[in-house]
Amino acid sequence: MPDVEVPEELRYTAEHEWVAATDGDVVRIGITAYAQGELGDIVYVSLPAVGDRVEAGASCGELESTKSVSELYAPVTGEVTGRNDSLDGSPELVNSDPYGEGWVLEVRLDDPAALDGLLDAAGYRDHIS
Repeated sequence: MPDVEVPEELRYTAEHEWVAATDGDVVRIGITAYAQGELGDIVYVSLPAVGDRVEAGASCGELESTKSVSELYAPVTGEVTGRNDSLDGSPELVNSDPYGEGWVLEVRLDDPAALDGLLDAAGYRDHIS
């Protein structure tokens, strides 16, 4: 199994996004340490605008690295309430702090129960091993 950080309090997708409950029905989303390690140095991030709708499993942005361009998939369905504008000038935050300053979106969930369908930390560790 890769020796990467997988915080217990987060939920995960098989496409390597993480989801953190924040306040009420809003969640914060990012990519995992495993994903950023596989991508290499992130040089550009394309994100939806605040007010846009995202659909679980559908592409909602792109991460461009020195190796390739990778789709960012929405782990949940809802309305974008925030985006990490710091990534416009400092996309490398996704590499240096994927679970903190490198977050990408905040989304108001259409259905808070959708989080129950995501992987827990143990399930994600199994997925990447």
